[in-house]
Amino acid sequence: MKKRTWKNGLAVLATSTALVASTLYTGLGSPIFAETVKGELIPQEESFSVVSLEIPNEAAAEKIRELEIDFDHGIHEHDGVWEVEAVVTPSEVKLLEKNGIKVAETLMTEQVWQKRVNERNRTLQQNAGLAAQEETLQILRANHYKNQSGTFLYLEAKSSVGDVAGTVLTAYWKENGVEKSATLAKRSDYGAYLYHYLELPITSIPSTVTIVSNKGTSRTSNVTEWLGGEKPEPGEHYVSGFVDHYMAPTEINAKMDQLAAEFPELMDIVEMPYKTNGYRRHAQALMGTVTNTAVSVTSKAWGHEGGNDIDVSFVNPNAANRNLNVIKTGKKIVVQLATDSSGKITSTAKQVVDALNKDASDLVTATTYRGNVGNGVVGVLSAKLTDGLKAPANVSREPMTVRAFRIGKVRDGSKPGVLGYSQEHAREWVTPLVSMESAERLLRNYATDPETRKLVDNLDIFIVPTANPDGANYSFYDYNMQRRNMTNHCGPEGSSDYNARNSWGVDLNRNHSIGSIFDGYIGASTSCTSDTFAGPSINSEPEAKNLVWLADQFDNLKFAMNIHSNGGYFMWSPGAYDANRVTLTRPTAGQEAFYWKASDHILKVIKDHRGTVIKPTRTGPIPDVLYSAAGNSADYYWYKKGIYAWNFEVGADLWNGKSWVSVGFQPTYSEGHQEAMEFANGFIGLLDVALEQAGDKTNPESKAVPGSGRYTKPVEVDIETSEPATVYYTLDGTRPTFDSAKIQLSGIREGAEKLKIAATTTIKYFSVDAAGNVENNYNPSGNDKNYNSATITIGGDQTKEPGATDLIALVNRFDKEGGFTNSLAVRQLTTHLSALEVYEKQKATDKIAKHLETFKTLLDSQKKTGVISEKAYNSILAYAEYLIAK
Repeated sequence: MKKRTWKNGLAVLATSTALVASTLYTGLGSPIFAETVKGELIPQEESFSVVSLEIPNEAAAEKIRELEIDFDHGIHEHDGVWEVEAVVTPSEVKLLEKNGIKVAETLMTEQVWQKRVNERNRTLQQNAGLAAQEETLQILRANHYKNQSGTFLYLEAKSSVGDVAGTVLTAYWKENGVEKSATLAKRSDYGAYLYHYLELPITSIPSTVTIVSNKGTSRTSNVTEWLGGEKPEPGEHYVSGFVDHYMAPTEINAKMDQLAAEFPELMDIVEMPYKTNGYRRHAQALMGTVTNTAVSVTSKAWGHEGGNDIDVSFVNPNAANRNLNVIKTGKKIVVQLATDSSGKITSTAKQVVDALNKDASDLVTATTYRGNVGNGVVGVLSAKLTDGLKAPANVSREPMTVRAFRIGKVRDGSKPGVLGYSQEHAREWVTPLVSMESAERLLRNYATDPETRKLVDNLDIFIVPTANPDGANYSFYDYNMQRRNMTNHCGPEGSSDYNARNSWGVDLNRNHSIGSIFDGYIGASTSCTSDTFAGPSINSEPEAKNLVWLADQFDNLKFAMNIHSNGGYFMWSPGAYDANRVTLTRPTAGQEAFYWKASDHILKVIKDHRGTVIKPTRTGPIPDVLYSAAGNSADYYWYKKGIYAWNFEVGADLWNGKSWVSVGFQPTYSEGHQEAMEFANGFIGLLDVALEQAGDKTNPESKAVPGSGRYTKPVEVDIETSEPATVYYTLDGTRPTFDSAKIQLSGIREGAEKLKIAATTTIKYFSVDAAGNVENNYNPSGNDKNYNSATITIGGDQTKEPGATDLIALVNRFDKEGGFTNSLAVRQLTTHLSALEVYEKQKATDKIAKHLETFKTLLDSQKKTGVISEKAYNSILAYAEYLIAK
């Protein structure tokens, strides 16, 4: 009761203070006073939060006790700091701050609490369902690797009940004969269980590892080398190391021009059509330090085109009863403020804004501070407007043309195209060095290195060193942590004043059309000041339009690499998921296998430079290893253009003997140089992949395992392929086409799915590899029958070969499923097949074949008259053809 009284008293005090403050306003006339407040207002109920408080001393702790704040835990000392978790209201927080007690962290709000309750209930229901399942345990990866820091063991395992918190997976192995064990950590993202993993340094490499679940299941696997194999040696005269400092866009363009002049037979410069907004800003000043008295003034002209020459002054006329007046002399603007009869200034911020917009609109625009009503009286102030840009004069302030190297002996679109592009994010200074180093290696090694000559002779190579030159300049000269471009989309009522200048711009890797925030995907923002601002609309930015234009203009592009930093990631699509963690369509099992195979080569050549290993936990589809990135450019290339697209994140963490240490966006140049060298290796590795695919003329092969035959119970059929290839299949007896179902992944970080066959079924299928080679040269659009086929017969007499009895069973099954419109059609087919049974007993092969042909004719007749469904017709026909082939 005492606390409620104290809260009521506090509310009355706060309300009274607010009323006193509102009895007076500063306007053009005399002060107006409100009537005396009578009675006591009912305080409004306040929401609560659970917070962590930092208490400076014992006296403050006593003050908390005195105020009877609702403790979540008692006041205690931890590492020399007094701490307490408390349940507080906003007014209590203000009172605590007055007593020197600060909120260190908000742990929970009333709304979050309700979300936690709902989340808990969902989890309980989910766990109850999972606990009832029989556990399946898989070892996804058991690898060792060695980098410049040491040798490591990396494990991934997946339990079918892994989402249950009580599921514990423990790994056992031997090092130098000594038994070792460790518990695997669970990896989840956005509420979804992915897998369990372990990564730690080891003294010797174990041959096997066993993972045991506390649910009673165990699995053993051999331990293999991650990125194993022999290190290829570069050519005898291979040269590298062409960058020696971080390069700003102006330097990059100059270097591109120099190389184009030196190697005209090997390269062109592609100038993209959409110019950037430019490294430029309007000149501004924020006049005032209080929100309701401040005026933001912005030049109409760009700063470098005269805006920086504008002066604005708010002056006191030092006389009574003066009107608000704006006086312009050239680029000098003087605002003579209004006064009352006593000579006091009465002009409010809103009135000054209106006057400037009326009388100085040819030079400036003015706004109140971020949409504030502007009812406070302005002060006497003066300011010189400035664009705030610090780059030297040789850095152009005009819109820039984004440029690309085009390297190749033949540059007419007839060769497979590969694109590398960097610095979508301005602060990632290492990434343009990767591009510049890669380009110069290709040009300078062409004459002496046979492997480089093969790449340049047989590929069409596009490299964009800086996709975001405006942002890059701003990062170099003004604000090093600038991520986005420089364009301000905040609008006059938003954060458009001078103080907000470092928070403007669009994240160019969130501005694309696939998996966009505007279509409900997460990992981007609609806030104009967010570092992941997706822009006002899809493809609003010229820099994003240029990347789209490249793919439209050069339809020979087959591969792309988006080069970012930092963290040492190597990723591919899908790159976005929605609020329910439903991703964009994942690649097929065959496409995923190709991504992994190609990545294995690329990561090996990265490792060759100094032993850097891109860890397996940071390799794979983007949502499996990082987070959702709605509207990223690589997803556009993959889903819209069919281009195999990867995302580099250069700058792998370094091991200091105890822990992994981040290198950051702008490491010391010595480290940045090493990163540029190793990831230039990686881009050259991508060219190797492209060249190999270009020369791939071998058709893939596929096989159903198990194949055709009789089985006592449902079976799982695995379609094995001779190389990474997408398998198209049907289960209804029809010809497979490019519109047919495809073999997908079984699950996150898992292999290809298996087809679960529960009833007699004919699987028809073919495969297509990443180069577009089709198995058996099959033409899905024609009438070819050179696809693969496997007929799985479930049940029946296990001592007999499949035959008429099974065909009769298939007819009867479709009869039960409603596949016939009348019983007469069923009797016609079964009667026909009864005669076939007699011929089978007689082993009259010719009569069997002839009778099956007449059976097919009967089926065709029933199809024409509409007495049999399409599905029943196709399935029964496929089985009949299977028997004929036998």
